[in-house]
Amino acid sequence: MARVRISTTVDQDLLARARALAPGSTDASVVEAALESLLRSHREAEVDAAYEAAFARTPVPTTDEWGDLETFLDAASRT
Repeated sequence: MARVRISTTVDQDLLARARALAPGSTDASVVEAALESLLRSHREAEVDAAYEAAFARTPVPTTDEWGDLETFLDAASRT
């Protein structure tokens, strides 16, 4: 993995609060964790949007070769 050096200015209070969450960590590791979290949250939003689009195309009450979800959930709740 190639590493790059960044130089930036951030809000002092924001950095202090982030440092407090990871005592003993370097600023570089705090920034790296923040970037990873940003990418993860964007990926989760993409997955959520894909599910939302899929359910919009095929609503839950739709019957297919497996049956329908409402009947399954009703039967499952009785066991």
